[in-house]
Amino acid sequence: MKIEELLKEGKRILIENNIEDANIIARILLEFVLKINRNEIFLKQEQEVKIESEEKYRLNIEKIVQGVPLQYITNSQEFMGLSFYVNENVLIPQPDTEILVEEVIKIVSKENKMNILDICTGSGCIGISLANAVPNAKITMSDISKNAIETAKKNAKENDVIERIEFIESDMFENIKGKFDIIVSNPPYIETDVINTLSKQVQNEPIIALDGGEDGLVFYKILINDAPNFLKDNGYLCMEIGYDQKEKVIELAKQKGVFSKIEEVKDLSGNDRVIICKK
Repeated sequence: MKIEELLKEGKRILIENNIEDANIIARILLEFVLKINRNEIFLKQEQEVKIESEEKYRLNIEKIVQGVPLQYITNSQEFMGLSFYVNENVLIPQPDTEILVEEVIKIVSKENKMNILDICTGSGCIGISLANAVPNAKITMSDISKNAIETAKKNAKENDVIERIEFIESDMFENIKGKFDIIVSNPPYIETDVINTLSKQVQNEPIIALDGGEDGLVFYKILINDAPNFLKDNGYLCMEIGYDQKEKVIELAKQKGVFSKIEEVKDLSGNDRVIICKK
């Protein structure tokens, strides 16, 4: 079968199964399987595809139909201009989280706060992006999942920042020592009962990285309660939140009574996305 024919087949199957962005996904999967770029797809339309490549492509198209995220098939996602390896052990980095990283960079630039803890690090996209943007920063990255830590290490190595990062396997603050200028986190924050209403693609991401408990606030309560013990004076706790969690998270921070300033930041869609608490 020719490249053009195989691409049409992939598009047709995805469209028949109501997959959004079917044309784009079909093309990216074919580029991935054939190890060619977008231009070559069109320049080589008449080229015959080897049988094993045809089979691999159809298998990957079926994975998409079954709800496997594209990024878990290609093992790749871009974030803050960097390339990250992702697999079923970590959440897929999302553009909204770039807002959190950008806010931390602003604090670092303004106040020269260089000692940063990225807790619930997952793929490492936050800490690694900070290490890349702030060469003098000292980054510590922690996660409860050993597999997530290994993925983050791989990404730190591939993005040439591993020498400046300490990795700690830890259930939240359990194994954390010392004090930091900034603690940053994108914790699990989806309510348990809501997870099974999400798309198949999201449900195929690790539940441990999605489930924020019955009220979605379990990890915010831990962060807000424990982070002050690990923050230097005038240090910052920076957290990503769900679009409807601003009031609840701010109220938790106010109740703690140790933060001198609490701010919220919206994402590019106008949704509340980041809460910043200054000790």
